[in-house]
Amino acid sequence: MLITNWVYLQTNEDDKAALRAIHDHEYLEVKNRILQYSSDISYGEGVLKPDSAFILFEELLEIEQGIMTELDAFEDYEDPIKKFMAEEAIESEVLPRSADLIVYLETINDYLNTQKAETDAGLMANFKQLINTTSILGVILLIVGIILAFSISSTITKPINYLRAVIDRLGQGDLVKIDKSQVSNDEIGDMANSLSSMAEGFGKITVFAENIGDGKYDSEFKPLSESDMLGNALLEMRSNLKKVAEEDKKRNWATSGLAKFGDILRSYNDNFEKLADEIISNLVKYIGANQGALFIIEANNAAADGEYMELAACYAWDKKKFLEKKIYKGEGLSGQAWIEGDVIYLTEVPNDYVSITSGLGQANPRSVLIVPLKLNDEIHGVIEMASFKEYDEYEIEFVERIAENIASTISSVKVNERTSKLLEESTMMTEQMRAQEEEMRQNMEELQATQEKIQRDQLDRESRERIVLSDTVLFELNKNFVVRTANDVCKTVFKYSPSELEGKLFKDLMVSSADLSEIKEQATTDTFWNGVLMMKDRSGNQIELLASAGQIQDSINNDLMYVLYGKNISKLS
Repeated sequence: MLITNWVYLQTNEDDKAALRAIHDHEYLEVKNRILQYSSDISYGEGVLKPDSAFILFEELLEIEQGIMTELDAFEDYEDPIKKFMAEEAIESEVLPRSADLIVYLETINDYLNTQKAETDAGLMANFKQLINTTSILGVILLIVGIILAFSISSTITKPINYLRAVIDRLGQGDLVKIDKSQVSNDEIGDMANSLSSMAEGFGKITVFAENIGDGKYDSEFKPLSESDMLGNALLEMRSNLKKVAEEDKKRNWATSGLAKFGDILRSYNDNFEKLADEIISNLVKYIGANQGALFIIEANNAAADGEYMELAACYAWDKKKFLEKKIYKGEGLSGQAWIEGDVIYLTEVPNDYVSITSGLGQANPRSVLIVPLKLNDEIHGVIEMASFKEYDEYEIEFVERIAENIASTISSVKVNERTSKLLEESTMMTEQMRAQEEEMRQNMEELQATQEKIQRDQLDRESRERIVLSDTVLFELNKNFVVRTANDVCKTVFKYSPSELEGKLFKDLMVSSADLSEIKEQATTDTFWNGVLMMKDRSGNQIELLASAGQIQDSINNDLMYVLYGKNISKLS
């Protein structure tokens, strides 16, 4: 489907990208997975194997690659020979090979399904045998247990009944203390000790569970043993609850921050200077940074040295670092973030980059975070912050989201400023237009008289052109000498209608293409080519054409095109 769309749907870039992905990496990934699984499969003699399918498919890929290479650029689709060869390859090679490959793969799949069914049947038979064996062993164990119970019931009835009562109470959640005088010092006594330890362990588990319920996730607890499933489950639950609580805390922190800065952006969107101060001061405080600066790209601020950003606002920043309050595109880390449009986060800050100062001294920051103000791939500025702490990933993501909101607001403010400016200019222009309206009205009569004269001259010129072109061939050719338009005289001379000539190569109408090279060399916007062209009509009859050709501007495609006039002089010669 994708290679067919490549040939017939020239502008379908999504399908082209999907086909390239298959050729570049997707096929290799599938092949590696099949080889991995095939290593555990035993293929019988005469059974089709995936290796041959790989060979068939790779041959198909080579054919497709040839088609993709032939029809790579826009101009390739304009070449009818390349287009025809690609269509022929689709019909004669790609589609038949694809059908054969599908049949081949279905055969392999049927074999594997048969093997799977046989394996499942064997597993089911083994499972039934295991059930029967287990049932027999269960009956034997039950009989032995009954015999043993009757043989020792006379000696252990009392302690067993006591322990049973204790176990019943433990089962009801009552952590009862065991009276060891009620049991002997034999195996039953060991059971009593184990129950006592279990009750004590349940007590610790109960206290630990209560602490977790109260949100005390740092409380200490040691499982009764490595196989203490309940204790280990409680530890796992504490870990998960602690993680969820931390995630909720981070999420609530980010949500509150977004709401806070949303209010700031709405409250000061009419005063850009105040907005910049509020943004940087609140952002530095909210994420626990120590310094911050906000740089904005102003419209039409390109200087002789290139585009630059201006310092819009800063918080506790060393003004010496930005004495001119400008950063040029690509200058330093901020300028690089402007170019790349991506976050720059440093945890090893050079000593001479920036210092955090206070009344008691100064120190080098532990981290620097630079985030571009990006909206729809357009950069509106950069936020740079320095801190004594290192930021977590969720804090950096929060600053990125805030930066996008700031960029949106800045874009809106700029649009509003431009709108206001345009409104003022429009008002001034309206006044000027009112002043000029009277003058224009006075000139309308003169213009109307001039237009009437121009219309008369144009009708006269068109009449002359019709007389001149009544037996003259006219072609308009694009820069590749493909016919764009032709006049009705071509139907009489070449036996082609103008619509049939459109899109036809001009060289197909010529006896020899050597004259075409001469036209290309001599016909320019300043120089005309004049000469005799040997042409041929639909039936192949030769036509001698006295012709002139030159270049004119193609206003539609913003390019040059050729105009060729010719007069049939075959009968004269």
